[in-house]
Amino acid sequence: MKFLQSLARIGHMLRKEFIQTLRDPHTRFLLIGPPVIQMLVFGYAATLEVKHVELAVLDLDNTQESRELLSHFSASRYFDIKKYAARWDELREGIDRGDFLMALEINSGFAERLRNGQGASVQVLVDSSNSNTALVALGYFSQIGAQFARDYETDRLQRAQPQLVSFLPQVNLETRPWFNEGLDSQWFFVPGVIGNVMLIMVMMLTAFAVVREREIGTLEQIMVTPIRRWEFILGKTLPFFLIGCFDATMISLLGTLWFGVPFRGSIAVLAIGLMAYMLAALGLGLFLSTISATQQQAMIASFFFIMPMITLSGFGNPISSMPPFFQKLSYINPMTHVMVVLRGVYLKGVGLEVLWPHVAAMAVLAALLLGVSVLRFHKSLE
Repeated sequence: MKFLQSLARIGHMLRKEFIQTLRDPHTRFLLIGPPVIQMLVFGYAATLEVKHVELAVLDLDNTQESRELLSHFSASRYFDIKKYAARWDELREGIDRGDFLMALEINSGFAERLRNGQGASVQVLVDSSNSNTALVALGYFSQIGAQFARDYETDRLQRAQPQLVSFLPQVNLETRPWFNEGLDSQWFFVPGVIGNVMLIMVMMLTAFAVVREREIGTLEQIMVTPIRRWEFILGKTLPFFLIGCFDATMISLLGTLWFGVPFRGSIAVLAIGLMAYMLAALGLGLFLSTISATQQQAMIASFFFIMPMITLSGFGNPISSMPPFFQKLSYINPMTHVMVVLRGVYLKGVGLEVLWPHVAAMAVLAALLLGVSVLRFHKSLE
């Protein structure tokens, strides 16, 4: 009988929360609009690739060889020749103003040195204010320059001694990418967006809902009813867990159907991983509600957690490139583990036999966060 009464009270709380959440048109939009918008923004805008780098050229040699080198860059999808300079000062001033990222200077005598079999050098100027983009662009630059050198040497040998070309040793590097054959950045970012959206939606909705009850004075009115504290906590958090499940399903389908990200794993493994992750987010949201007296305080406190969690999760940059202290700190971040689960299930198709350490870590973190948050919440009600 007591169990049925508890179910009835929790059911009333669930009904109240869903009515309160869904009756406002703006709130209904926030449950669907931001997840879809974030998925579209990250899917189209977030990328690790560097393409169409703006390049300026100063060709002091102006020969067939120098023009052939420039054609290698203009034909590449990685560089767009924006300016043909007449003086070296134009290169320096353009980089200072940010008109282009890189500049190539070909000195006079470039073709003559190549024809004589000597090494010919060029000068590259790079705006390294964005070090990551500069390093990637320099890598592309080196590849194109090396390809030009090989093509020129082969063509020169073909004209001079064509009978030796067939005996010329060559090493061809074949790349065979696994799991992301087209090296498409969307396949990397889109699964990670699910973790971002789940953290923000579930954590903030839970924190705001509880703080709103305290702010408008209805929390005390609810607690003088026969409802128990654990029933109140369950009734407050379960609706947002279900909303999180709905949003996760929606943006997962959007990522697969709209962006074409393959889903190679098991839906059951994905569901288990996301449920453990959302329980951790619920615990964090409940914790925020115990340290915040107003919704404004809850919003400020949530950003204190959201930004470091995203940065330390490996969402956009590898954890291995972080300092050792932050690499260790990332292990207590549930978002770090859900990123591995999401990308492992989507792109690699691996199961629990590989992902169980990360699922177990999220379950432990969820139990700790929920335990601490519930204890603090009980104390805040006394």
